[in-house]
Amino acid sequence: MVIDRFLEHLAYEQRASRHTVDAYRRDLGQFAHFLLQELQMEDLLRANGKAVRAWMVQLMEAGVGARSVNRKLSALRAFFRFARTVGAVQGDPTALITPPKAPARLPEFVTERSMQQMLEEMPWPEGFAGLRDRLIMELLYGTGMRLAELMGLAEESVDLHRATVRVLGKRNKERIIPLASPLVDLLRAYLPLRTALGPGPALLVKPDGKPLPRRTVQSLVKHYLSAVTTQDKRSPHVLRHTFATHLLEHGADLNAVKELLGHANLAATQVYTHNTIEKLKQAHRQAHPRGGPEQPLNKPK
Repeated sequence: MVIDRFLEHLAYEQRASRHTVDAYRRDLGQFAHFLLQELQMEDLLRANGKAVRAWMVQLMEAGVGARSVNRKLSALRAFFRFARTVGAVQGDPTALITPPKAPARLPEFVTERSMQQMLEEMPWPEGFAGLRDRLIMELLYGTGMRLAELMGLAEESVDLHRATVRVLGKRNKERIIPLASPLVDLLRAYLPLRTALGPGPALLVKPDGKPLPRRTVQSLVKHYLSAVTTQDKRSPHVLRHTFATHLLEHGADLNAVKELLGHANLAATQVYTHNTIEKLKQAHRQAHPRGGPEQPLNKPK
């Protein structure tokens, strides 16, 4: 089937992540189910622009957000582009489709004061687990790496002599991230304990030496952030947002932050500047003589 060939193309030639491949598989499956149930169309390759629009309308009427609809549309675009390349179809039913406009969404982050409170005052568990948990929080906040990148770290990813960590990002793009002195010290304490648990591919492990599950890391991050913030989002990705926002608030170059985050283009990084601009506006309102609430103009006599 063309769908199977497309998913293999994504995984092995485009080097897309497993999560991306799974998401595209679901999206294509949902579209195929819609075609069969609503239009009695058994072959996805026969879909036209009208069918794609009808699916998008059904999704939005069911309460699916614009961003999710856009992602599903992206999956269809990629699939039909591949199908044309291999000669399975002549046209692209998504070519004239206008994606729904998604509302602007600013990245949530934890305040600097809250992060300091957590890292300096948190009563971490005793022993190996406590040291590992703190390392997780310090790595996510201190490097801005993605959760998948964190889970992919091995002992050899860390270079204590150069104070760097080697990260494998999206599409297997490697980058080197510097480590601050406190994080280097923490790794010096953790690595001997990790090595003593036996060989294995993962830097982060359970006390029995088995790799730490992804969901466990997500739960740990939510647990520790809950101690210092009540905001709804308390995830590893929030710590990535926090890393970028705090760097920019302290005057870091935007291009440097882009490289540290592993963004493909500067536009993805610029979203973080909004938070720093809002902070500047607040400082201006509070400190400038004419920065407060607008005053009525004096009418001439």
